[in-house]
Amino acid sequence: MPVEGRNLSWKLTQEVTKTEGLAMSLTTPESVQKLQAALHDKAKKSPDFRFYALYDKVYRKDVLTFAYECCKANGGAAGVDGQMFEDIEAYGTERWLDELTQELKSRTYQPLPVRRVYIPKPGGKQRPLGVPAIRDRVVMMAAVLVLDPIFVALGKVRRRGN
Repeated sequence: MPVEGRNLSWKLTQEVTKTEGLAMSLTTPESVQKLQAALHDKAKKSPDFRFYALYDKVYRKDVLTFAYECCKANGGAAGVDGQMFEDIEAYGTERWLDELTQELKSRTYQPLPVRRVYIPKPGGKQRPLGVPAIRDRVVMMAAVLVLDPIFVALGKVRRRGN
């Protein structure tokens, strides 16, 4: 069955709200859809199968690029390194992603500490909030893009409203 007809939660067309209040549609690239479909199908057909080699999927160029686009669409504040999406684009997004890929490939990638901020709650109290660096958000999103279809196929993921 083609990917488009499956109505799978990980095969997403996200509606994300930009800071300007405009909605933008992010469609999962076909190459990422094919990867996700293959992982989902394998997990569904062989629930006892152990996926030993997924790390190399996380640093695939198409996966990291889409993960970056998802993170950029979500916006958010800078992490402990102070880097913003505008800084990355001024530096060169492709160059930045290539450097991140090399760190992941060579297994020298280390996540940065999470920046702690406090947001106000009703009644004058404050709630702590952790803000990861953009590079860490991108790597986490890439891992989700690879792992989510497996966990969905195994029924290990509960979605809101389900």
